[in-house]
Amino acid sequence: MKPTLLVLAAGMGSRYGGLKQLDPVGPSGETILDYSVYDAIRAGFGKVVFVIRHDFEEAFRKLADEKYRGRIKVDFAFQDLADLPGGRKPPAARVKPWGTAHAVRAARDVVDTPFALINADDFYGRNAYEAIAAHLGKCPSSRTPGPVEPVCMAGFRLAQTLSENGSVARGVCDVSPDGRLRGVVERTKISRTAEGVFNEEPDGSKLRLSPDDIVSMNFWGFTPAIFPLMESMFGEWLDAHGGEEKSEWYIPFVVNELLENGRAEVDVLRVDSRWFGVTYREDKPTTVAAINALVENGEYPKSLWKA
Repeated sequence: MKPTLLVLAAGMGSRYGGLKQLDPVGPSGETILDYSVYDAIRAGFGKVVFVIRHDFEEAFRKLADEKYRGRIKVDFAFQDLADLPGGRKPPAARVKPWGTAHAVRAARDVVDTPFALINADDFYGRNAYEAIAAHLGKCPSSRTPGPVEPVCMAGFRLAQTLSENGSVARGVCDVSPDGRLRGVVERTKISRTAEGVFNEEPDGSKLRLSPDDIVSMNFWGFTPAIFPLMESMFGEWLDAHGGEEKSEWYIPFVVNELLENGRAEVDVLRVDSRWFGVTYREDKPTTVAAINALVENGEYPKSLWKA
């Protein structure tokens, strides 16, 4: 059974200033999302599921109908603030959904194969999709958790993932010599300066990071058994943090908890691609130039969806 690509596309892009997932960056009007779907198709994925907000539905259905119909199966899941387990209710003042892990949970009823998780606004490169697809092809499709859950992630060098236009959030990984993930720490304000690469800590101090650190770009591989595992974990997390207006449940939290409990083995698939995307509107010219260079080098056709 072919794996599924799960695309997290519910964010409006507050720092960017618009629905950046549908902003054209390719020579024939392609979006970063188009390149992700194109790379997934040629890597052997059989379905793509977009996790979106209800107010994005019309735009995404139009996109899927115009570009992806006949090329790959498409489905949708909706990240809803009130979609909580056990009859729990969100705080009255809360306006944001609950983070990336909550977005993955939203797809629990439409994903039934091993799946890869990506951000809609990140360009990961062809070899990342091929590596993840090859790994997922060896994983079971059962929704029943086993003693140890097989997980994988694409590991990027930190230096290859930074923006010149502001800070970025990255999951900084501790990787064993045999390529297994030991832990991941979400660093939310990483910037490159003349003195090096630093993360601004919550107390205002600066933590130096190595440009060679392996980071997660939210390109993970899971089996459907992750959904029942996440359900109980989310309930526990909400009981501890659900009263906070801005707290978020991230995928690295889920992975770390599984690792700490001995419930997962995570293979880090190191990739050589340079990340680029549109975290900030000022990132767009660099992204456009990088994609044009790949097209000129023959990595992609000038028009992805030309009949």
